[in-house]
Amino acid sequence: MFRRCVSPLLAGLVAAFGFGSAHAAASQLLESVKQNQQLASQLCGEFRKLNATGRKAHDPAAIRSTAAQQGLSQIDAEILTTYVVGMYCPDVR
Repeated sequence: MFRRCVSPLLAGLVAAFGFGSAHAAASQLLESVKQNQQLASQLCGEFRKLNATGRKAHDPAAIRSTAAQQGLSQIDAEILTTYVVGMYCPDVR
């Protein structure tokens, strides 16, 4: 009985500590956008241009481009894109 309880608990602790630094980095990234509304507006404009050409902001090529332009990993660029679209330009696809 004790072993069955410890295993999920241990797995949860490992996951929490393993993702803690990733969560902190994502929080800092999103906070930087909150503090820089001009960046959010710029990104929304770029995303709308993509939409005008039939492409989506979440397409892999668009994510790679955002990552390169912002100096981010692709995962951080995906997080940034999702946040900016959701908070600042929900009309973007």
